Amino acid sequence: MGSKFRPAYLDLLESGELAQRVKLAYEHLHNCDLCAWECGVDRTVKTGACKTGVDPLVSSAFPHMGEEDPLRGWRGSGTIFFANCNMRCKYCQNYDISQLGQGSPASVETLAAMMLELQAMGCHNINFVSPSHVVAPILAATLIAAKAGLRIPLVYNTGGYDSMAALELLDGVIDIYMPDMKYADPEVAKRYSGIPDYPARNQAAVREMHRQVGDLVMDERGIALRGLLVRHLVLPNGLAGTAEIMRFLAEEVSRDTYVNIMAQYRPMWKVAEENIKPLNRRPTRAELIEAYQVAAEAGLHRFDREIWR
Repeated sequence: MGSKFRPAYLDLLESGELAQRVKLAYEHLHNCDLCAWECGVDRTVKTGACKTGVDPLVSSAFPHMGEEDPLRGWRGSGTIFFANCNMRCKYCQNYDISQLGQGSPASVETLAAMMLELQAMGCHNINFVSPSHVVAPILAATLIAAKAGLRIPLVYNTGGYDSMAALELLDGVIDIYMPDMKYADPEVAKRYSGIPDYPARNQAAVREMHRQVGDLVMDERGIALRGLLVRHLVLPNGLAGTAEIMRFLAEEVSRDTYVNIMAQYRPMWKVAEENIKPLNRRPTRAELIEAYQVAAEAGLHRFDREIWR
């Protein structure tokens, strides 16, 4: 980590604002609006749309070498996978975690200890995967870990169905936002991921994330320090609306947006079990090449072309 880097959350820690954010986040749980479902459930009494109460379920925590190059570096991204998810993607590759809830309950003290252990292992960052429904314990654990010496960037690795209430609480805490932009069509999002109003919610969230952290900034070694990194999974038959999403990023966010246009879609879970068309095949090479082409035509230039070499 560059010697001049200072994670955003330290300023809030020193001012006392981070402790206040923790208090506010837990108050939100009584009428929960901490993801875009805004289901209003009192999660101190029962579970919400996310199938989660107060404490998170953690599936795993380890140095992940399969993330984007600016995150994984050579020592890995300190990834913490949370079980359950506020989306219902029928093709989820991690459905045992996200849909079946495979994980163990973790207190905020345990979560903070995981963060500090990953830092001690040399990870370049702490990478919260599927964090939207567990913003409150993430903030509480960050407070504990920062007091105990946490000094690496925090990554918010989300499906992109996030609420303004949660992002307001995270402003000045998260260093790197990594949202998915899955769909441009709300009907497609509802059909295959079971969520209403995804494009509008997703686009509003991405705008706010960029307002908070700006374009992705890396150190002299290519390690991400701060900023927005967008993931977009190419679906077969143009179902993701790639061209519309790339135009949105270029015209309404920034032409310098760092985008990972992902080629690894394959039929999984319900799609595989039920042979759901038209998602029951991988994207063709032509479809993948077109995705890169429409990104470039929109004016974007920060995306990995390594796959085609």
